[in-house]
Amino acid sequence: MSGQLERLALGISAVVAVLALVACGETIPGQARPAGDGTVDAVETSTTKTSTAKPSSSPRSSTSKSGSPTTPDQGGDIDFDAAVGDCVSLGGASNDPKIEKVACGSKTSNYKIIGKVPNTSQCVSDRDSYYAEKRNGVQTGALCLDIDWVVGDCMDVGGEDPKRVDCTDTTAAEGVKVVSIKQNTAEVASCGTGSGFTYKERKFVVCVSDM
Repeated sequence: MSGQLERLALGISAVVAVLALVACGETIPGQARPAGDGTVDAVETSTTKTSTAKPSSSPRSSTSKSGSPTTPDQGGDIDFDAAVGDCVSLGGASNDPKIEKVACGSKTSNYKIIGKVPNTSQCVSDRDSYYAEKRNGVQTGALCLDIDWVVGDCMDVGGEDPKRVDCTDTTAAEGVKVVSIKQNTAEVASCGTGSGFTYKERKFVVCVSDM
């Protein structure tokens, strides 16, 4: 389960919404790669992304994820050039995902790379999303992604992918403001406002308030 937003109601913390997992993919024209005998094979590449992060309906608080445990670089082969710790803009239509490396905390940044793995099954279970590539139907590499939370910034988590917005934006579908990040706990009760996105495997909570 990806990071999920929990709210505290009447002194009882409850998971109010589970992040939706939506997959989409695209086929990229075949690429020439050397085969073992020195000949060249045309290889079909497809990319897949999933996004999570839907808000719930109780008081929330937000956190900042710097310093939280991540999946290290375990290899994998993808054409997109990025490293653990880099941030990306991931979006696009379900049949045409788009990914671009951008500055962390920038207006267009919505995910941070927390791991590089050969297969998405090797990402931490509470990652928010992933971007993977396949060749001839076999997954060759993936980026494990968390939302690029920044304390003091606001995110609209009401769409297929999160989007950084101005905190004065009145058009956000599910706007939240990141208040703080609590480490070494997965309890939303640690948030002053009683609401936040919990990351239970890595034990931290992004505390948020409604915009």
